[in-house]
Amino acid sequence: MSKILAIDDRLDNLISIKALLRNMIPECEVITAQTGKEGIERAIKELPDTILLDINMPVMDGYEVCNKLKANFATKHIPVIMITAVRTDSKSRVKGLEIGADVFISKPIDADELTSQVKVMLRIKKAEDKLRSEKDILEEMVQKRTEKIKRVQENMMLTIARIIGTKDPYIAGHHERVSQLAVAIAREMLIPEEQIEGIRVTSMVHDIGKINVPAEILSKPGKLTDIEFGLIQQHTTTGYEVLKTIDYPWPIAEIVLQHHENINGTGYPYGLKDGDILIEAQIIRVADVVEAMSSHRPYRAALGLEAAIEELLIGRGEKYNQEAVDICVKIFKEGKFKFKEN
Repeated sequence: MSKILAIDDRLDNLISIKALLRNMIPECEVITAQTGKEGIERAIKELPDTILLDINMPVMDGYEVCNKLKANFATKHIPVIMITAVRTDSKSRVKGLEIGADVFISKPIDADELTSQVKVMLRIKKAEDKLRSEKDILEEMVQKRTEKIKRVQENMMLTIARIIGTKDPYIAGHHERVSQLAVAIAREMLIPEEQIEGIRVTSMVHDIGKINVPAEILSKPGKLTDIEFGLIQQHTTTGYEVLKTIDYPWPIAEIVLQHHENINGTGYPYGLKDGDILIEAQIIRVADVVEAMSSHRPYRAALGLEAAIEELLIGRGEKYNQEAVDICVKIFKEGKFKFKEN
């Protein structure tokens, strides 16, 4: 059943309109309000299919009521028929149309004209509701499809990361732990949640380029030669090449490329400085250092968390982002963070 809201300060007018509509459109429910404020409240609560609105009302006239209705998300799509005691001039009609009124009707109300206009507005509202419903369904389908593609892409990258773990068992859980810490730092830095999600995903695959590094180098127990170290350094550019064609809402490939850059220009592969390094890469850089130093490696035993924090403090504002370092140190000292076992 369609619902019509009539707003008029005069009770006799409301009684007449209600009786007229019940007679002409018996399948409709008619509700009423005698003030602009009451009309707005009833419109929000009842969500009628059409609103009949008197212009000349005390305290809040029809123009102001219409303006407020069209500014409200819940009621902005409801057609408004404005009713005036005299035939309005062109400026008044333009004013009403500009604030969202759909039709003007003059008093005394012609029953046939009112019935015709209301039926037209009801048809328009029904058609618009159907279109919005179809649009919402389509958007939901697109969103679900997009989420599915993102999950497939993420799973694909995580699979590659696990393959790297089989080549270098010492970093099998490295990505997960770096991701945990990077996300914790980013949250304390008040980074937007959407950006934090990009940090989480990128952290999980930040060493994906090591798939191109020979396993004997990754697991070598002794000191690396310059050539071997150079091969390992290439993992940032290899990772970029692997990821650059994947369409994600975050600059994952660029973050992977930059996650070994230092803010003073001493990092690799390009020696970028602070203003040229993405904040996501700077956060992952700090988390990566802490996890790597506090964990066991083939060429050395774990150095421990204290040594990792000391390294951060020495490089604070030079190699590493100052705020990220301060927050990282703080959450460890205050017991707000510890690595989870996977």
